Amino acid sequence: MSCYRGKFADELIANAAYIGTPGKGILAADESTGTIGKRFSSINVENVESNRRALRELLFTTPGALQYLSGVILFEETLYQKTASGKPFVEVLKEGGVLPGIKVDKGVVELPRTDGETTTQGLDGLAERCQKYYEAGARFAKWRAVLKIGPNEPSQLAINENANGLARYAIICQQNGLVPIVEPEILVDGPHDIEKCADVTERVLAACYKALNDHHVLLEGTLLKPNMVTPGSESAKVAPEVIAEYTIRALQRTMPPAVPAVVFLSGGQSEEEATINLNAMNKLKTKKPWSLSFSFGRALQASTLKIWSGKEENVEKAQSNFLARCKANSEATLGTYQGSANLSEAASESLHVKNYKY
Repeated sequence: MSCYRGKFADELIANAAYIGTPGKGILAADESTGTIGKRFSSINVENVESNRRALRELLFTTPGALQYLSGVILFEETLYQKTASGKPFVEVLKEGGVLPGIKVDKGVVELPRTDGETTTQGLDGLAERCQKYYEAGARFAKWRAVLKIGPNEPSQLAINENANGLARYAIICQQNGLVPIVEPEILVDGPHDIEKCADVTERVLAACYKALNDHHVLLEGTLLKPNMVTPGSESAKVAPEVIAEYTIRALQRTMPPAVPAVVFLSGGQSEEEATINLNAMNKLKTKKPWSLSFSFGRALQASTLKIWSGKEENVEKAQSNFLARCKANSEATLGTYQGSANLSEAASESLHVKNYKY
């Protein structure tokens, strides 16, 4: 395959490899204004710019936390925000050895004549936006495609449409200096078993890598952000070791070794579940030519958000909790997580939201 070898090629390869450094992972802090409003309403905090900025500052300035992170995905508003003392968040992250990233998609729209299946919009003007974000300090990007499992879903139309959208986004990002995170999320909603999830995951990932190849994307300068292979939300749970086995097998069958890292989404698992499942994958003795890491949003923030509740006097305690979650997931990327003795109750709560949109 003749792939992208433009002026950013070496930088893309280096940045993708850095983000996949074992022991580090990604904090997804790219909630849209509407989504963060839902989170804030659960803790009775007003959804205004000052509160959104305060939450991000709490996370980014947690003493000791950035050593466990290689990247942070930002919403556009956050990319240009500063700490209370006037320091740009981008500078805070860079000084901590963390690459700033940016969410670039514009959300999902329904595919006509399907049963609620979707495609992601945002390709119009993407090149210009990527240039602007690169100048502002971003070095990687995120685009979420959403598929669902149903009696006849995902349809081949939805699989192809989302794979091509991800590939088109990926090459536009690379041409403008941003490492694309390819995120084909298969929602956990439904009563299906793990076999069904594995089958769909393999079909979706195979289509994505076919499309990435067709669009001449430089695979060494990309990252994959997939769902873990699990039973549906209305199905019986299985052991972490089973999830690890099915997930790694799906990747082995579809994902080229050229890609440096897998940064899993948590998909509504509880904080502790997501960490334990990632740890089980890294403990599994089998072929794994990529590093296996995390790109967690709710699974890194949910219990911290509850502890903070918008109150200045809770910041230190909330930061202590966030540090513990970052450290736990860092250990999980190495397969050394032992479980948390001082686990907050919120860390075990399910974070599943049906038909999750943000």
